Amino acid sequence: MKIKTKPTIESVAVHAGKRNKDQFGSHTTPIYQTSTFVFDDVEVGAKAFRHEEGGASHVYSRLGNPTVEELERAVCELECYGLDRPEDYGAYAFGSGMAAISTGILAMAKGGHVVAQDALYGCTSQFLKEEAPALGISTSFVDMSDLFLVEMELKKNPETKLVYLESIANPTMTVADIRAIAQLAEAHGTLLMVDNTFATPFHIQPFELGADIVVHSTTKYIGGHGTVIGGVMVAKKELLEESEAAIFRKNLGGIAGPMDAWLTLNGVKTLPLRMKKHAENGMKVAQYLESHPKVDHVFYPGLGSHPQHALASSIMKNGYGGMIAFELIGGYESGVSLMNNVKLCTLAVSLGAVDTLIQHPASMTHSIVDEDLKKQAGITDGLVRISVGIEGAEDIIADLEQALEIQN
Repeated sequence: MKIKTKPTIESVAVHAGKRNKDQFGSHTTPIYQTSTFVFDDVEVGAKAFRHEEGGASHVYSRLGNPTVEELERAVCELECYGLDRPEDYGAYAFGSGMAAISTGILAMAKGGHVVAQDALYGCTSQFLKEEAPALGISTSFVDMSDLFLVEMELKKNPETKLVYLESIANPTMTVADIRAIAQLAEAHGTLLMVDNTFATPFHIQPFELGADIVVHSTTKYIGGHGTVIGGVMVAKKELLEESEAAIFRKNLGGIAGPMDAWLTLNGVKTLPLRMKKHAENGMKVAQYLESHPKVDHVFYPGLGSHPQHALASSIMKNGYGGMIAFELIGGYESGVSLMNNVKLCTLAVSLGAVDTLIQHPASMTHSIVDEDLKKQAGITDGLVRISVGIEGAEDIIADLEQALEIQN
């Protein structure tokens, strides 16, 4: 019998992040709920501040905390699953997904230009368009599904330091050709940052495809239960050091708290199990919606009708995830009607929880996005976004059916 040497991603998720046995033998990760750490003597404390050997391992929880560091190792292990040298990578955990995204952009693109995907999470779009210019970073937005346009934008902006995209775009479900864009970025001497929140490392592993930096809102699928806000950034240790990302996080103060890190670690352990069910339900709900006479179009990477279905099939593993966008034939009014009449589905923003969340981007998450950019990205008044949960698929479908029937 051949002995299996490489663990499955399910096994990695359960054991990820663990390093040393706890001094008291705790089976699960302790919560180091402390703001500061005690030094044995002045010399040990002084060496810690000078980053010298023999110094204290921890100083202050804004700089680093054992519980937070275990979460960092865990997410790093999942994102680096299958890489030849995962030990070359490191991660920083943050108090929110936007803290990870904004700190990452400030560190990696300081004083330069960003070529960004036109369809992005609303706050990311707002940060790049409204706040980043005052901080010395300019941005142009482009349809990342068109490689010609991406290349033209890079040629037009030789000062580009960062290409920024979402592996699956929020909320349009556009799938980017990460491998091809990574090659373009490398050819133009720029870095590629990928927000992998929608897909998670269970479905897409951007480092395998050539990405330089991966960010997550761990609030979503990685946490998985709607109980915590958090974010993480993963990159090669050398890049993290060169970009001074740790200094940015220290001085901007965005590190995750130990309790939030501990809650998120619990989510990490069940990520593969949950993602399998999300994906299974997602396909069933997408197929139902595509057949409904009041739905104009469904955007789900697993459907043959999706513009990048072939691409998605080539880069996604273990299914197509639990996120769906669909266009209602009644426009804005139909979107509002559907939101107001669901019963099992939860009317709430965010995503990736065990229960099904439904929201209307035009009136909610993307109401803050510039109107022209919203139009360019295809975020219309009738677009609905649904984060399919792990309930029975037939129950989710029945709820959508009764709510759609109420519409005129």
